[in-house]
Amino acid sequence: MGSVAEALGVVPGTATTMVKALADAGLVDYAPRVGVHLTVHGRKLALHVLRRHRLIEQFLVEVLGFDWSEVHEEAECMEHVVSDLLLERIDQYLGHPTEDPHGDPIPSAAGELLPGSSESLVACCLDTPLSVARITDQDPDFLQYIAGAGLTLGVSLRVVARSLSAESVRLEVGLAKESLTLGLGAAAKVLVRAS
Repeated sequence: MGSVAEALGVVPGTATTMVKALADAGLVDYAPRVGVHLTVHGRKLALHVLRRHRLIEQFLVEVLGFDWSEVHEEAECMEHVVSDLLLERIDQYLGHPTEDPHGDPIPSAAGELLPGSSESLVACCLDTPLSVARITDQDPDFLQYIAGAGLTLGVSLRVVARSLSAESVRLEVGLAKESLTLGLGAAAKVLVRAS
């Protein structure tokens, strides 16, 4: 329960109470000192909420012109009040997107989540043409830093060096091959795919 508490920013006792309430609702299976996992019903509901959140984020960026660093909190507020009808119209209007502005996959209306084939800048091959596929940290400051460094979705890059002892990854970014060095922590949050 410690890792759940840490992820939610609450004390372990609060996390245990929350998990027990989810178990009572049939959304998770929980065994003390063993762990917790979603039930079939819990997974279906979680994917439904995830779909709502990510479609709203995409709508806010694509249609309303929000910056990708602003949309997470807005979507958090909106995802619980948007009707299913409006959500399906948003999906249709956007052309049924499969990824949100950060590259996260959007579950289908049927509740299917397609796996992506990307890896972090820490694990990818050196000296290979790559493109930015996903940013896993949605902290506004981090997203602004990454965008300022030119690492937006689809941007081409090449990892030219990686040093575990110096905890750094050196990149060439874009057509101009701008040199950029990231710490391992930041590099682990940038997922890429072969281009």
